[in-house]
Amino acid sequence: MAQSISSAFAQNFLGASPRWYKQTIIAFLIVNPVLWFGAQWLGVPGGKFLVGWLLVLQFIFTLAMALRCYPLQPGGLLAIEAVLIGMTSPETVYAKTLENFPVILLLIFMVAGIFFMKEMLLYVFTRILLGVRSKLLLSLLFSSVSAVLSAYLDALTVTAVVITVAIGFYRIYHGVASRLKEGQASPILTDDSAVPQDAINEVRQFRSFLRGLMMHAAVGTALGGVTTLVGEPQNLLLAKEAGRAFGEEGWNFGQFFLNMAPVTLPVLVMGLLTCALMELTGWFGYGTKLSSRVRNLLERFDREAAESRTPVQNAALAAQGAAAVVLILALSLHQLHHTEVGLIGLMIIVLATAFSGVTEEHRLGKAFQEALPFTALLVVFFGIVAVIYDQKLFKPVTEMIFTLEGIEQLSVMYLANGLLSIISDNVFVATVYIGEVKQALFDGLLDREQFELMVVAINTGTNIPSVGTPNGQAAFLFLLTSALAPAIRLSYGRMVFMALPYTIVMTITGLLAIIYLL
Repeated sequence: MAQSISSAFAQNFLGASPRWYKQTIIAFLIVNPVLWFGAQWLGVPGGKFLVGWLLVLQFIFTLAMALRCYPLQPGGLLAIEAVLIGMTSPETVYAKTLENFPVILLLIFMVAGIFFMKEMLLYVFTRILLGVRSKLLLSLLFSSVSAVLSAYLDALTVTAVVITVAIGFYRIYHGVASRLKEGQASPILTDDSAVPQDAINEVRQFRSFLRGLMMHAAVGTALGGVTTLVGEPQNLLLAKEAGRAFGEEGWNFGQFFLNMAPVTLPVLVMGLLTCALMELTGWFGYGTKLSSRVRNLLERFDREAAESRTPVQNAALAAQGAAAVVLILALSLHQLHHTEVGLIGLMIIVLATAFSGVTEEHRLGKAFQEALPFTALLVVFFGIVAVIYDQKLFKPVTEMIFTLEGIEQLSVMYLANGLLSIISDNVFVATVYIGEVKQALFDGLLDREQFELMVVAINTGTNIPSVGTPNGQAAFLFLLTSALAPAIRLSYGRMVFMALPYTIVMTITGLLAIIYLL
């Protein structure tokens, strides 16, 4: 019997997603305008405010179900509907997107630039992985290196590097494991159909091993990113506003580091201790070691790759290494001249490809496949942020904070920024609250000393507790929606669970530091 048009449309809607998920998204799309216009027609006090929060929670749900359906489509439908029914406007969405244009540039070009250095990165990290046999030391190394790099680069850039390396490791092993049965690698990293039954447990163990390393590295980017002027996008914004409020240039690199150090350094120490504790205890999904058989496979691959590497390939590795040096130097100059990181990424693409023999358009195009879906998702996210802005969903918290004084005010500001960053975007939260604090300074509600301490509370609040969910940090969301996440079975819920000990320890440490050290 021929399939009807209606059933074909139903099948096409959100593709291979479960039926219940499709029905849930349709229910959201039906309920939202009914509640929105119903609240207006009936004059329900706070009705529009509640519907705004309902939309935010619905979007978070689409992020949580990222492994069922990429969030761009269901989240995009929610954002489009929000604009159509008047919860926000196209102008506000554009304004929020424009404010975050440097992040978009970074995603488009820097991630692609890292792609063209993947052979060199895989070579270097293979040396580290095979050279360090202690899982505890390896985890601490991944976390601390990610922290140091994020302090001078950008958390998204560092995350892109680690993802590239982890995919390289997993592709090598998964290909070997798949060939054991059918003589060739499985074309899809998530597909275990070609892996023999006696190797399935080993594949699962390797996934668990990589999940632990990736989470340690992701948290490391937050540990380092909060410490410096260039570690996270909102850091530079807050540093500039701290000076502009008094007609000055703002905090420089050293000032920012020293002002944040009473909070950020204790958090860094406790974060690394948490990393060690998780590996020693095996709690929250950590502690899985690299099996001897997998290590042997990787070592064999490394030897074979070294023996078969041609002079042309060696020259390409050298060119990629030189591009990496240029990248580090350029990012160091970025601290002085404020060159956009995304434009530096474009330069790296040109250098790495020009001297590595990559000139064909289709080979260049592959580099952008990983970043562009996430870039589109991020713009959709800014649509939700526009709703938060237009509906003033954070205003009640702001009003409550300014009824407090002293340390109590700083503590609540830190916790409020942390909680809202977990739900929303930490850059947006910082932008909103620095504006509110600046206005409070002009209104005489704060003196200069308290204002500067509030800047510290905002920065640490948006950077530290926000590791609790993938939507709290752009780097975490990038990891969740990358090709690596489904391959190693790293879902939204599992990320939240594995980040939980870090979230608790780092949040409490930051709060105690604000109370006793600021």
